[in-house]
Amino acid sequence: MRIVDLLAPEAIELGVSVASKPDAIEKLISLHEGAGNLNDVQAYREAILAREAGGTTAIGEGMAIPHAKTDAVAKPALAAITVPDGVDYEAPDGKPSNLLFMIAAPSDGDVHLEVLARLMTMLMDVDWRNELLGAKDAQEFLKLIDDKEREKFPEEPAEEAPAAAAPAADAADHIQVLAVTACPTGIAHTYMAAEALAQQGEKMGISIKVETNGSGGAKNILTKDEIAAADGIIVAADKNVEMARFEGKKVVITKVADGINKPEELINRAMSGDAPVYHHTGGGGAAAEESAEGESLGRQVYKHLMEGVSHMLPFVVAGGIFIALAFLIDTIMGAPQDGNFGSNTAVAAWFKGIGGVSFGFMLAILAGYIGQSIADRPGLLVGFVGGAMAAAGCTFAEPAGQAVSAGFLGALLAGFAGGYFMLWFEKVCEHIPQALDGMKPMLIFPLVGLAFIGLFMCAVNPFMIMLNQAIADFLTSMGDAKILLGLLLGGMMAIDMGGPINKAAYLFGLASIENGNYDMMAAVMIGGMVPPLAIALACTLFKDRWTETELKSAPVNYIMGLSFITEGAIPYAAADPLRVIPACVCGSAVAGAISEFFGCTLMAPHGGIFVFAVVGNWPMYLVALACGAVVGCLMLRVLKKPAEKA
Repeated sequence: MRIVDLLAPEAIELGVSVASKPDAIEKLISLHEGAGNLNDVQAYREAILAREAGGTTAIGEGMAIPHAKTDAVAKPALAAITVPDGVDYEAPDGKPSNLLFMIAAPSDGDVHLEVLARLMTMLMDVDWRNELLGAKDAQEFLKLIDDKEREKFPEEPAEEAPAAAAPAADAADHIQVLAVTACPTGIAHTYMAAEALAQQGEKMGISIKVETNGSGGAKNILTKDEIAAADGIIVAADKNVEMARFEGKKVVITKVADGINKPEELINRAMSGDAPVYHHTGGGGAAAEESAEGESLGRQVYKHLMEGVSHMLPFVVAGGIFIALAFLIDTIMGAPQDGNFGSNTAVAAWFKGIGGVSFGFMLAILAGYIGQSIADRPGLLVGFVGGAMAAAGCTFAEPAGQAVSAGFLGALLAGFAGGYFMLWFEKVCEHIPQALDGMKPMLIFPLVGLAFIGLFMCAVNPFMIMLNQAIADFLTSMGDAKILLGLLLGGMMAIDMGGPINKAAYLFGLASIENGNYDMMAAVMIGGMVPPLAIALACTLFKDRWTETELKSAPVNYIMGLSFITEGAIPYAAADPLRVIPACVCGSAVAGAISEFFGCTLMAPHGGIFVFAVVGNWPMYLVALACGAVVGCLMLRVLKKPAEKA
């Protein structure tokens, strides 16, 4: 398979004029759609937007490579456009992008990955990029690609690694610099960074070997002998890679974008020894090490917390829906709403039992994966057991647990305390004789970690139980004041649309579910649904306030809003934050307040309109959603000025 097998002529458009990044994305998606590369256009669009929300895919030097790996892709494919005037794609160098490829990769199958890797390495050739920009038509564009690929990779089997991953020069005794590149999707940046480092090494006369950790797995893997003999090591990665092998070596650890944009600087640092000696602590690999050097403590805590939440959510969502279905079934069957409500009928009892089992893992999974994010595998057991002890309410007086739980806050404390304890203990164990290394992961770490978390949780759980109970009592006693809380939570969901404030409100809703206060989660979800709906409605009713590109993309936000994907509003908020964000906050706050006023409840913390059947008082929940969307829409009409038409 060659690159031209993935790039159809109908998926190429040259000399395009696009006004913005969203406009460019839509153009590329439409080319994929027209070429029959997608089986679900909306799902693919969401995957692309989600990838962009995590950081721009613009490389710099006029290039952007948006990409997504998803089941929405029918077959591996490329789409390409050239933009003579350039488009602001939020590139790291601030320059407009004029050559854009969009990669559509299916979730299963890796045959195409090496082919895409070739394209990424070829794009590092500036002269060849200029030839592509000067192509007169799609056929010339394809011929330039095919000729370049055959020149650079003559009859190379697909399973071989790309040239970027090979040594840049022959070394008499050893390879001077070793490097590892990796990005979250493993499709674009991984190979471009590898090629940039290889090219720069060749220019400098320095032998270099690059290991790529792409979607197809690690290629050109560094050997023990190479690592031992290397003068310097570079790890340019935005995801965890195997780091223990670099113990005692000077390692330059940075983000993958620096491998593309700053290869000379990285190689000079590696060769000069301007890097700290790496000591493996069992933490989360390259990403964790970079965090320790360059990120604030708050950012590190946030990343560990999100690691726990992301693993916990499937248990809560599925379990919550099953429990809610149990109540719905008993309601339909006319069962009495007594102490057995939700399990009066056999079917309802089955749903409630299975849902309860899934739900019961919530705190243990949360704490376990926070611990693992901090201390790698040794932190998993400690966090998991600590979370389970928080859920059970274990104390010295009641070591087997009691009826009152330490709740969400107790699990958070267990995850962070257990994780950081194990991180510290691993450093202590560095001085243990090497002959005992094999006993550390199977005996020493588990025993010491379990003893610590057992003592720690039994000591702190009484205080966490009191705090948890006080919060629950306060929420129960709020009465009409809950409307203000609903207003606050709903508004927070729209302030940064997926950012830390949005996540804080969402976590509060999750914690409230664990405490049995399901109305808070209802206010949170409806607050997150309003911004895309308000924007879509405003684009429908007040077309003079929006650009042609924004109007064209607006209908998608109806679907994203109803699906509880707040991020659909981000492109509009980014284009005009001082007007769009306040309008969305107002609409979301109104929706959250109305939801609380009518006592709407939600046991499933995700799903949007698809879980409305299990919402308590769902008719008024719909009313709250409609009111919030209308208020946000009207605020947009008032705040936004008429758009300038091209």
